[in-house]
Amino acid sequence: MNTAIVRYVLGYVLRIESLLMTLPIVTALIYQESQGWAYVIVALVCFFLGTLLSLKKPKSSLFYLKEGCVTTALSWIVMSVFGCFPFMITKEIPSFFDAFFETVSGFTTTGSSILTDVEAVSHTSLIWRSFTHWTGGMGVLVFLLAIIPLTGGSNINLMKAESPGPSVGKLVPRIKSSAQILYLIYIGMTLLQIALLLCTKMPVFDTLCMTFGSAGTGGFGVRNDSAASYTIAQQWIIGVFCMLFGVNFNFYYFLLHKQPKKSLAMEEVRWYFIIILFSTLTIFSRILSHVGNIERALRQAFFQVASIITTTGFSSVNFNKWDSVSKMILVTLMFIGACAGSTGGGLKVSRVVILFKTFIKEIVSYIHPKSVKKIKMDGETVEHDVIRSTNVYFVTYFMIFVISLFIICFDGKDLITSFTAVAATFNNIGPGLGVVGPAGNFHSMSNLSKLVLSFDMLAGRLELFPMLILFTPEIWTETFIAKKKHREHRLQMAKKAMANCRQAHS
Repeated sequence: MNTAIVRYVLGYVLRIESLLMTLPIVTALIYQESQGWAYVIVALVCFFLGTLLSLKKPKSSLFYLKEGCVTTALSWIVMSVFGCFPFMITKEIPSFFDAFFETVSGFTTTGSSILTDVEAVSHTSLIWRSFTHWTGGMGVLVFLLAIIPLTGGSNINLMKAESPGPSVGKLVPRIKSSAQILYLIYIGMTLLQIALLLCTKMPVFDTLCMTFGSAGTGGFGVRNDSAASYTIAQQWIIGVFCMLFGVNFNFYYFLLHKQPKKSLAMEEVRWYFIIILFSTLTIFSRILSHVGNIERALRQAFFQVASIITTTGFSSVNFNKWDSVSKMILVTLMFIGACAGSTGGGLKVSRVVILFKTFIKEIVSYIHPKSVKKIKMDGETVEHDVIRSTNVYFVTYFMIFVISLFIICFDGKDLITSFTAVAATFNNIGPGLGVVGPAGNFHSMSNLSKLVLSFDMLAGRLELFPMLILFTPEIWTETFIAKKKHREHRLQMAKKAMANCRQAHS
């Protein structure tokens, strides 16, 4: 494994994190809050360590998928560890386990929180907490690919390890250009939401935090009731943008380049909107009699559907009080998730569609054994490797879910709380049901459960395998053996050189 390039990229990640902390530092100056010093200290430490790690450029900047997965997993863990230190230094979240959980939840755009009183937290920490959503939404390594020169076609291995979905393609031939296009679309949509919310006279601070959460499909709010106290117009804007950020960004790329046929041909996007429409109308019909107002019932139904399927996690109502059918729909949406190539989490609509088509194919093969039926998406045949990886992903997903649920159950919480706690974190949703519902939080979970759920958040955001590969002993054994052989080779070369010198003198 090319450990030099891993070290080099980690150095850049730390330097970027130090730069990102400029926002909470500026916020502290504006609101004259003392918490800004904590961010200054951590930013300087990140910059110093990052500079040391990236000072020596590696001889080879080529890396394979293995290096891409290890680099991605380590980058997100390192960001979360250093990102949680300001919370601890300011003593707003004094416990490491709590601070780490909160920061992982931020960067992975989950939105699950341990805070019991959000409004008691400083503006400085709240803006950092929400900004981690925006940073993690598109992915910090995608940002790196847009700015640092990593030569060779192997760059896509870094994007594959971080980008959500069953397969990753290039919008244009060069990976760097693809990454730049993705970020331009991301920034453009972010600025548009900010402008619209400001037009509704939402406070600037709230506008920034809620937009960061919507864009990254996170869920950290700045009010204890999440989004419930915002105006009707503001809730509609937030809900619509949550939905829009859950769309595959290729869709917007085709629209911007005047290729509407390609946009409309994206089967995943069509199913995504169909699922949202069906879920919204069903929940609307279930809650209308209780709400008593058509617009409010439609808004609450749409807002929660858009928030949950995109794994954002904002809430405009305590849906824990809804009927069983409505709650079951929301739990199902937790697992389905948004589109591949978006900032959303979950299984992804494309995987669900492929799994459903695979199921239909197998049923047909039982009825007609000699028939040859190919699975197609967007009018093109899905490659066997994609189908195989989707099946493997689903099995791995189920195994991790069951193991996590087994460990969480030792906390003694009811099954609904435990089940939805894992579902909400593993699918990067935010709130679950029961104790961890929209009116609750994850504070009462044990430290072990918080670590398990933190792993679930990272695994869910990084498509499982980068985190699993990181904990594979073979990876580190190979690296150790390779370094040992390299040292032995250098020692032999030195001995030969010394022997030649003695021979020359004699």
